[in-house]
Amino acid sequence: MQIDHEALYFIASYSALCVLCCAVALIDLRHGIIPDWLNLAIAALGLANIVVTDSATAAFSAMAIAGLVGVVFWLLQRLYFALRHVDGLGLGDVKFLAAASIWVGASGVPTLLLIAALAALGVAGGLQLAGHAMKRQTSIPFGPFLALGLLLTPALQNWLALN
Repeated sequence: MQIDHEALYFIASYSALCVLCCAVALIDLRHGIIPDWLNLAIAALGLANIVVTDSATAAFSAMAIAGLVGVVFWLLQRLYFALRHVDGLGLGDVKFLAAASIWVGASGVPTLLLIAALAALGVAGGLQLAGHAMKRQTSIPFGPFLALGLLLTPALQNWLALN
């Protein structure tokens, strides 16, 4: 019997990513933060995944893309704060997006954000329908929705690549 080591590694790494994303969601819901150690763990696991399935060169490329994604979203976060004087994205969200880009690539970030935004809008709409007053000042942690987007985007990317 032949064991497909790549498939086994994918199952193990994706399972670990699921655990990390659950931790992101729970901590952000309870405390309103995404700890740096979780973002680093997601990034490190993604880099290890790239090294095992591709090459160290691809991992360096992914790190460069993650840095660029982080800078872009940090600038957007600062611009939003300068215009509105409230935080739209926390720095944990910005760092999460940088770490997540290692898993989904630059082209997957818009998909991840779309999934996260639609899920957040769905929850906000559900809360409104349930009688919770949703105002402009109402804050909903975005980390759980980003985590969902990170978990669904690779599956969607693979499905689209097969069709």
